[in-house]
Amino acid sequence: EEVKEREGQLLLKQLEKVDCVVLLDEHGKEYTSVGFSEYLQKQMNAGVRSLAFVIGGAFGFSPAVYGRATNKMSLSQMTFNHQMVRLFFTEQLYRAFTILHHEKYHNE
Repeated sequence: EEVKEREGQLLLKQLEKVDCVVLLDEHGKEYTSVGFSEYLQKQMNAGVRSLAFVIGGAFGFSPAVYGRATNKMSLSQMTFNHQMVRLFFTEQLYRAFTILHHEKYHNE
């Protein structure tokens, strides 16, 4: 708990008041790739200026970080280490924008 609190304090210092914070959390909403691209489009259409996706530490997020979050999303019900989550999320973010730009990267 002490580690989560310290990590949470450091994380919250990095966020701006205008940031829309989305926690990558195992209990968050799961999206398909197309669904995630639609979520991003809705955020852009709503005028969200700053969307911050946050990966928690090994012990999860502190209550203060959960309280600051606008949304939670899950990449999978499976557990991955944080280095893999960075890779998977980066690829999904890239895929979502190729879908929005009607590029051929995503096969469906």
